[in-house]
Amino acid sequence: MSVMTAGRSVTEAARSRTFGPLYSRNVRAVVARGLMATKSSNWMVMLSGFFEPVLYLISMGVGLGAIVGTVQGPGGTVISYAAYIAPALLAVSAMNGAVYDSTWNVFFKMNFAKLYQGMLYTSLGPLDVALGEILLALLRGLMYATGFTAVMGVMGLITTPWAVLMIPASVLIAFGFASFGMGITSFMKTFQQMDWINFVMLPMFLFSATFYPLSVYPTYIQWLIQAMPLWHGVELLREISVGSFSTATALHVLYYLVMIALGMILTTGRLRRLFLR
Repeated sequence: MSVMTAGRSVTEAARSRTFGPLYSRNVRAVVARGLMATKSSNWMVMLSGFFEPVLYLISMGVGLGAIVGTVQGPGGTVISYAAYIAPALLAVSAMNGAVYDSTWNVFFKMNFAKLYQGMLYTSLGPLDVALGEILLALLRGLMYATGFTAVMGVMGLITTPWAVLMIPASVLIAFGFASFGMGITSFMKTFQQMDWINFVMLPMFLFSATFYPLSVYPTYIQWLIQAMPLWHGVELLREISVGSFSTATALHVLYYLVMIALGMILTTGRLRRLFLR
């Protein structure tokens, strides 16, 4: 069979699929390729991402916590300062891991390795590529969440069986950031533009009630913080960590579900526009 004939057969097969050229139900191929690349070159980067929140927990939770003492957690529960910031650091870890995989990693593959162009010249559709890359980010988030939750258990910061739900909740947070991160990265063309991602992430980390309650800010600043995605992740994990659930818990989850849906639409649309003209 000639190359031209093979090319036509792939195109015709794509058009005859239920979702047309968007989805070939072969996300597994993208994930398998990503896992092989991680195993050969990126494992040290992944390992360092696990230790970062642990070091913050030890330095801030244990060190500063000795000065602060106890604080009021969700539902009025009195907890140690370390137990207060630990769920927040877990949310930050989920965000950082997802953003790294869906931004810098994607930026290199898209603009230098030209990997996505090669993938989309096969039977894979943009939704396969988007889901595959995001699933890789979620696997990383799951690994971080499981390890950090275990560290919390060893440090005696888990006081309720509900805390195990922090692991799937962290994956939900990572999903939200990863789905949007990949779409936003598709607009970036230079390393200087990529610096804007860090410019946005740093304020979210510092001001999303990570180390102190939202009430310390003026009202107009509180509204701004509550609009940011990390704050919803921090509050969600804090509520789960002490087993205090309310209507706000469902709103936090809904926020991320909407974020995921919008992010997937953005990412899939951008990949299709860039590579399937």
